[in-house]
Amino acid sequence: MASAAKYDAKSVEEKWYKYWMDNNYFHSEVDEREAYTIVIPPPNVTGVLHMGHMLNNTIQDVLIRRARLKGYNACWVPGTDHASIATEAKVVAKLKEEGIDKNDLTREEFLAHAFEWKDKYGGIILEQLKKLGASCDWERTKFTMDDDMSEAVIKVFVDLYNKGQIYRGYRMVNWDPEAKTTLSDEEVIYEERQGNLYYLQYNIVDSDAKVTIATTRPETILGDTAICINPNDERFKDLKGKKAIVPLCGREIPIIEDEYVDVEFGTGCLKVTPAHDENDKVLGDKHKLEVIDIFNEDATLNSFGLHYEGKDRFVVRKEISKELKEKGYLVKIEQHTNKVGTSERTKAVIEPRLSDQWFLKMDELVKPALEAVLGEGKDVKLYPKKFENTYRHWMENIRDWNISRQLWWGQQIPAFYYGDGKEDFVVAETKEEALVLAQQKTGNKELTASDLKQDPDVLDTWFSSWLWPMSVFDGIRNPENEEIKYYYPTNDLVTGPDILFFWVARMIIAGYEYKDQRPFENVYLTGLVRDKQRRKMSKSLGNSPDALKLISDYSADGVRVGLLLSSAAGNDLLFDETLCKQGKGFGAKIWSAYTLTTLWEVSEDTEQPEHSEIAIAWYRSKFQQTLIEIEDHYSKYRLSDALMSMYKLIYDDFCGFFLEVVKPAYQQPIDAKTYTEVIQIFEDNLKILHPFMPFITEEIWQSISERSSEEALIVNRYPGQTEFNNELIAEMDFISEVISGVRTIRKDKNIAFKEAVGIFVINNEKSTDRLNSIIKKLVNASEITYVTEKVDGASFRVKSNEYFIPISKDNIDVDEEIKKLTEELKYTEGFLKSVQKKLQNERFVNNAPEQVIANERKKEADAEAKIVTIKSSLESLKS
Repeated sequence: MASAAKYDAKSVEEKWYKYWMDNNYFHSEVDEREAYTIVIPPPNVTGVLHMGHMLNNTIQDVLIRRARLKGYNACWVPGTDHASIATEAKVVAKLKEEGIDKNDLTREEFLAHAFEWKDKYGGIILEQLKKLGASCDWERTKFTMDDDMSEAVIKVFVDLYNKGQIYRGYRMVNWDPEAKTTLSDEEVIYEERQGNLYYLQYNIVDSDAKVTIATTRPETILGDTAICINPNDERFKDLKGKKAIVPLCGREIPIIEDEYVDVEFGTGCLKVTPAHDENDKVLGDKHKLEVIDIFNEDATLNSFGLHYEGKDRFVVRKEISKELKEKGYLVKIEQHTNKVGTSERTKAVIEPRLSDQWFLKMDELVKPALEAVLGEGKDVKLYPKKFENTYRHWMENIRDWNISRQLWWGQQIPAFYYGDGKEDFVVAETKEEALVLAQQKTGNKELTASDLKQDPDVLDTWFSSWLWPMSVFDGIRNPENEEIKYYYPTNDLVTGPDILFFWVARMIIAGYEYKDQRPFENVYLTGLVRDKQRRKMSKSLGNSPDALKLISDYSADGVRVGLLLSSAAGNDLLFDETLCKQGKGFGAKIWSAYTLTTLWEVSEDTEQPEHSEIAIAWYRSKFQQTLIEIEDHYSKYRLSDALMSMYKLIYDDFCGFFLEVVKPAYQQPIDAKTYTEVIQIFEDNLKILHPFMPFITEEIWQSISERSSEEALIVNRYPGQTEFNNELIAEMDFISEVISGVRTIRKDKNIAFKEAVGIFVINNEKSTDRLNSIIKKLVNASEITYVTEKVDGASFRVKSNEYFIPISKDNIDVDEEIKKLTEELKYTEGFLKSVQKKLQNERFVNNAPEQVIANERKKEADAEAKIVTIKSSLESLKS
């Protein structure tokens, strides 16, 4: 056995990760074994490791390492997502710093800069995951804009278009004025914000009358094309059929009637701006109103904005309200709380905007995915189950998916225009195929490729990642290939609940559409990582620790344990750095246990003592009992509970108890039989712990014995389940309490361990004496004697058994005992004085309830009796 030097986490982690990589342990190829597959939730290509990634990928690594040990052909596919909005924004910002305007570049020039950015920063997060110990199949690393992945996306778009599922429509969409692109409904986060309600007066044409409306957005009056009243509202019957004049711009607009108007809100009159509100657009279509768009794509006002042209909407809101007040149109302002939509990516306030966009019909596509999660068969199981209700709500209220984005970074939509009309386009995978279709559609054989102009928009990033479990195995382009048939459907998906709809639900939809199969069997939804004050961790709050520094400070194993100790299934993780310290401490405890075994001299001639034989039988049973617990936790995705079961087994039972029983006496050898079994037990501990603490377990495994590369812990076999002795476990639990009782008396009475003590037992429990050898060894008892009557000395109870230890000046440290009793006497006398002072207070005695007085008198009596006992003990010790 190698000598156990001080544990150096950094060198150990680097050594074994390189060893695993060099031996290709992470790589998977199709073979005769059963596959176990996980696909990574692809982080943004420009991302860096944060606490959410640490938690998510630690859980995945635990599952994949356990599957390897269980004999599965384990395949964990890593990769990154091109994250069109976020990445394009970063590239544009970088170009701006270099004095380059995106608008001055061709698409090809911009994409060259974007790919350069991706090549420089795109692999950072994957490299950081290696520091955590992530055992991904790095040879399979994918990027959502790899050529084959993009081909799959385009193929799916064309297929769904040809099936009539994708269409182009002029709709009110969510517009992100910072990213200058549309967003899907799911990418809009609604926040309650304090704002104002502005009451504005509109003059009535050919009348001295006025009408007052309330609006939260006074700048949009410049796009008003009607005022609407409820036909049943008697207050406004005189306005029917008349026209109003929009303040400032002087435009005449009709007063229309519709029961949509809430007579209770505001003034009961509604301004109608069809270009800037979804409900107003519905009213506008119904009443055939003019549509006036007052905003540019960056939410500055256009030429309809009068003298505000070119100014930002929020600047205009302040300035126009001031002008309206000065000109007598602003009646009053009230504070008002309303929900404001913000971009999930840029945090910009969303602007409703009419635009031509591409949509995917969802009403039919969603049905198999609803049945898969909520139907009788439960083909896809969500953990925790509580998320089924969220899933149902989203899926049953689903709207068509806006899949186009006004960006350049992403898969360009394969629609090719040959004319100016809205329907003058064809959809095809290549320009060559598009030309053939365009010639057929127009009957014009003179059309050439140069006559075709491809749609400039790209597809929503989620339209790439919804194919991820299939496309990483080339299952879209080559649906019958060997790998997709072997690895798909995958087994477990680990992700956050915040993308249950964005990604999880959509992958399920795609899986049934293209493979008629679920994409995965189980979805483990982790909680969000929060600080101790329950705030979500973020850079802006400054409450998110540096992930790599944590690894440097506490080791990768320590951080993994710290994360999972605080991560109950599906609940938010309240991260506390002290848990990483605890994880590091756990590693130190295991390393100390290993170091202890290296110090033992092994003797072939020494017989195995009875206490060692019993301890080995007990620990094997305890291990098997705990293994059942652990497997049950795994089956329910309660990884935190599984780890805690291991922690108690190894820290308390193995290190704290078992090794104490079997270790040889000072300067004595250990018998070979016990030593061999101790090492086998240690190895079983390492096997179950390896998924959680891969580095220290591999280091000890390789140091305990000489190993070939085929025998590395990472590819070893998980312990099997066998019968175990419940009765022996119960007996050991009982004697553990006895040992604890004796140790407490030794401590209280300052009896040095080298001084043997006698133990007398009134055995009311009829407990067996077969474990007495363990008691005697661990507490240094000279004899354990069964008696029928009490014995003078210190005593304690375990269940109905009574234990007595005679105390004499011969077996205690007299000076220490005198010191301790003197301090106890001083404290008790002080306590007695305080009680007596209270009882001498007539006001207290006359006013306090009878029971309170009785309690105080009992305290007095108890203290007096204790003082007598302590003084007696002191006299005895001093005599």
